[in-house]
Amino acid sequence: MRQIAIYGKGGIGKSTTTQNTVAGLASLGKKVMIVGCDPKADSTRLILHAKAQSTVMDLVRERGTVEDLEVSDVMKVGYGDVKCVESGGPEPGVGCAGRGVITAINFLEEQGAYTEELDFVFYDVLGDVVCGGFAMPIREGKAEEIYIVCSGEMMAMYAANNIAKGILKYASSGKVRLAGLICNSRNTDREADLIEALAKRLGTHMIHFVPRDNEVQRAELRRMTVIEYAPEHKQAEEYRTLARKILENKKLVIPTPLEMEELEGLLMEFGIMAPEDESVVGKAAAVA
Repeated sequence: MRQIAIYGKGGIGKSTTTQNTVAGLASLGKKVMIVGCDPKADSTRLILHAKAQSTVMDLVRERGTVEDLEVSDVMKVGYGDVKCVESGGPEPGVGCAGRGVITAINFLEEQGAYTEELDFVFYDVLGDVVCGGFAMPIREGKAEEIYIVCSGEMMAMYAANNIAKGILKYASSGKVRLAGLICNSRNTDREADLIEALAKRLGTHMIHFVPRDNEVQRAELRRMTVIEYAPEHKQAEEYRTLARKILENKKLVIPTPLEMEELEGLLMEFGIMAPEDESVVGKAAAVA
């Protein structure tokens, strides 16, 4: 069983990418479980065709203790027989959301949810947080393969580099490794080349470039993955290709994160940013 965690900047499309990739693996006959590690509990909605499922933390609050839960209370089965669990979090403004991740994963382990029949467990993790409970999938050695979803936008690349720093920290005491970058395209200039270059600097590879396509949004309005909604569409094939690449991937590395100056230098090298000029910092673009 391979345990994979998906990280990336908030809003970059981690949950969409994760669910479509998992659907791709399911279409290849693989047995998969998704553990949603985001308090929004939106990591399984496309697989289950639901707005949200009951989370571990919701039920803990309702029943008073995790000891009163059964796996069947928190695990639902969706498209392709994918098993779905959402960790949830505390009520807004109360407590640490990362505790939900810790509670959920410990509960699933203790209750034998990680069965031998599973080929993959995917952890869809909140934003670019690599501390506290959100770091548990890598800190505790639960996930040994980390994929970072990014784009050619500066802050998405910054987040990817920051996550690589977190992986580097935990790699020294465990088996966690960076398995690749997934470019979820935003149609920025020279995006594929830029992410390929970032991956090379980090010591990894861009495992796949996912083009931007409105079919993704159409499918999401039906609360479905593209693979289920439009299996013959070219975007469905992109996700199946990504699934196959993950299935075959053996390039797991300890990353070599960049310093901020190096990251900005990379953007300048590809013409995304002009060479630094202190005289124009903070000034608006000239009107043509």
